[in-house]
Amino acid sequence: MNANWTARHVPDQSGRVAVVTGANTGLGLETARTLADRGATVVLAVRDVDKGARAAAGLTGNAPGNVVVQQLDLSSLESIRAAASALRDAHPRIDLLVNNAGVMYTPRQTTRDGFERQFGTNHLGHFALTGLLLERMLPVPGSRVVTVSSTGHRIRAAIRFDDLQGERSYSRAAAYGQSKLANLMFTYELQRRLAAHGTTTVAVAAHPGVANTELVRNSPAAVRAAVDRLAPLLTQPAAMGALPTLRAATDPSVLGGQYYGPGGRGEVRGYPRLVTSSPQSYDLADQRRLWAVSQELTGVEFPL
Repeated sequence: MNANWTARHVPDQSGRVAVVTGANTGLGLETARTLADRGATVVLAVRDVDKGARAAAGLTGNAPGNVVVQQLDLSSLESIRAAASALRDAHPRIDLLVNNAGVMYTPRQTTRDGFERQFGTNHLGHFALTGLLLERMLPVPGSRVVTVSSTGHRIRAAIRFDDLQGERSYSRAAAYGQSKLANLMFTYELQRRLAAHGTTTVAVAAHPGVANTELVRNSPAAVRAAVDRLAPLLTQPAAMGALPTLRAATDPSVLGGQYYGPGGRGEVRGYPRLVTSSPQSYDLADQRRLWAVSQELTGVEFPL
């Protein structure tokens, strides 16, 4: 496996349809840029359509691929269902779904459906979207669901089944860690179900290390100040942070259930490589329990 895998290694994507959530800025934008540059039709699935349109305009200059915008608010099941319906109508096939959008370290807030915001957006929103789009992916040879997690899945992280919504006790970091751990457990359980279904569609996970993006905008002021001060030393540009996602999405050698992240010390920076997640992320009983709870909360059944 190439230790210095870069965007130049992304194969031709002509004829492929890629849906990227949160693609108007940061990691999602860089992911969309490279896919469009390689010829894919890329759907920027974003909450703010105006920002999405501006991002699309910036991507279409020299890119051979087509870039379109789809309104999607992952904090609203109604919006997710509407977006999925529109995407199914517009695209008979979907080759790639990149579950990239996310919120981080927010004060305790709830989504429109009453879910804790980080768990509801980062995990439940993408769980529902994937389930509603999967019928357009299962018949497509080599299609992939790539879900973006974080090294934060190791920090104060656990799936708190007795208090998933943080109603009794809330910590920004713990809630974020739970949501990112859920991303991985979802990927691993989805891959098991896909393999049993006999499809060539696979589920893969990735994380960007510590990338210099707008994700920390909801963090306490002291955290934002520290990130700004230490960014040159501890972070990498969004284009580098997007490489693990791009590798998970396009490298022909990738297998279902794998996890990609930066290859440098502590997986903070560097070129993407195969990495491992925390021991608790591989807990089969918790993966299955989380799946069942997620189906119940979202009302979304997977065609598996």
